[in-house]
Amino acid sequence: MSSDSSLPIAMGFVGLGAMGKPMATNLAKALPAGAHLYVHDIVAAAVNELHALFPTIVVKCGSAREVAQNAEVVLTMLPEGAHVKSVYLNPSTGIIAALDQTSTKLLIDSSTIDTATNLHIRSQLATHSPGTSFYDAPVSGGVLGAERATVAFFVGASPSDPTLPRLTSLLQPMGSKTIPCGGASLGLAAKLSNNYLSGLITIATSEAMDMGMRAGIRADVLASVFKAGTAQNTICDVFNPVPGVCAAAPSSHGYVGGFRVQLMRKDIGLAVAMARHVGARNVLGAAGLGVYAAASEAEDCRDRDSRVVYRYLGGKEDW
Repeated sequence: MSSDSSLPIAMGFVGLGAMGKPMATNLAKALPAGAHLYVHDIVAAAVNELHALFPTIVVKCGSAREVAQNAEVVLTMLPEGAHVKSVYLNPSTGIIAALDQTSTKLLIDSSTIDTATNLHIRSQLATHSPGTSFYDAPVSGGVLGAERATVAFFVGASPSDPTLPRLTSLLQPMGSKTIPCGGASLGLAAKLSNNYLSGLITIATSEAMDMGMRAGIRADVLASVFKAGTAQNTICDVFNPVPGVCAAAPSSHGYVGGFRVQLMRKDIGLAVAMARHVGARNVLGAAGLGVYAAASEAEDCRDRDSRVVYRYLGGKEDW
């Protein structure tokens, strides 16, 4: 990936987990000569590893506040709403502690959290620092997409937002598509709707693969049938839950890496809550949430990629 001279010379990234670290890596690769990427994570090893890859670009910081003090644009990628709230609003170590009435920073949160927390953070930042812009921009594409810089960003902005071209330019090194979803927190609403559907498709794919294989069809043949028919979906084609069908999928590596099953449980729960809040009727939500909750507690599934629900459902792995 070549450098992009349109990117700022001082950017920040907070949250170097399974998604954040490869995203920050791709961003560092794209920064122009002389630029710096200020980073922070509570896991020092993640920060050290990124710094070792880009010793002249990555600057290690002791807090989110320090990142925001040095960077004009800050991106965050964190597991849950409580983490996001702390990173942005902690009066001592949070981003807000680096802002004042004259600040004009651009803050982009790519975490998948509830819309209420996002709107609360937005309100607090607007009061404390009116010139600072804050956008929700969650992503879809999984760890493979983060590594390959092919994730899609769902941005909480209207197509006519004057900042959208800048946002698109900033996010381009990390993803293949930026979709404006209409306004504040609507990127999150889109992401929760997406993960609700993706999570349920994973369960349905696991069940369909299992029953077809039990009937005597080879897993790879069955996957090719789904790909050619009306059942075609990305989970089956790229992240197939049956080990050995997709060589790069987490399932083919002991379900290590990928999107942890506990995080899918969280996202399905947030989606079901959002549906309830807006008055949508979800007949599959409770059942899907139950599957992910149970798999999250199962010893042979916990902390593994969410497609491990195939294992939880009793699917054959050594076909």
